[in-house]
Amino acid sequence: MLYFSGAIRKELISKPEFGFMYTPRMGNRFIPGCRWMADTGLYTSGYFSLKKYLSWLDGRDRARCYGCTAPDRLADPQETLRLSLPVLPQIRKLGYLAAFVLQDKATPDQIPWDEFDVLFIGGTTRWKLSLKVQQICREAIQKQKRIHMGRVNSCCRFLYAFRLGCTSVDGTHIRFKPKEHIRQIEQWNHRLFSLIPVHWTHSAFKRVMYK
Repeated sequence: MLYFSGAIRKELISKPEFGFMYTPRMGNRFIPGCRWMADTGLYTSGYFSLKKYLSWLDGRDRARCYGCTAPDRLADPQETLRLSLPVLPQIRKLGYLAAFVLQDKATPDQIPWDEFDVLFIGGTTRWKLSLKVQQICREAIQKQKRIHMGRVNSCCRFLYAFRLGCTSVDGTHIRFKPKEHIRQIEQWNHRLFSLIPVHWTHSAFKRVMYK
């Protein structure tokens, strides 16, 4: 499973399990030839300019991009839908995969399935671990949407994302003790299949994830 790092580290360039998560306001130099995703940065900065975002995307490498998010609002599915709907087709028009951010209490009928390519699981931790998210992910798989989870910084969360059907995650785990944590994430991937307990219930997952 791909891990998109919010910490831009040169030692990740040659590692096939890694890519980079960029936002327009990060200030990091774009590294050509690497897998990457784009996020609006609205969650961390509280600022979003559609004109600047699209202009920033227009100068990037489309071929190696795994998706670009439309703007969203934490834990507010109605506002996320209002913000996202006009932007998703513009991301696609630039030649990118459009990512819709799934926020707390969203229902399947609030998800504009035909307007995006990547379901980005955002929102609070409790929401990410809910049965509702599991149900929505099953529907996304049926609709052949790629699934990505944000803010994955532990082996348990990495495993949980895989069980949901995610093909990629992102996080800032590498920002702290980079050498050690790069090695950890490589181990998560190498051990992924042997770590999956086939008979775990949803409640068992939640107990482990909250540790």
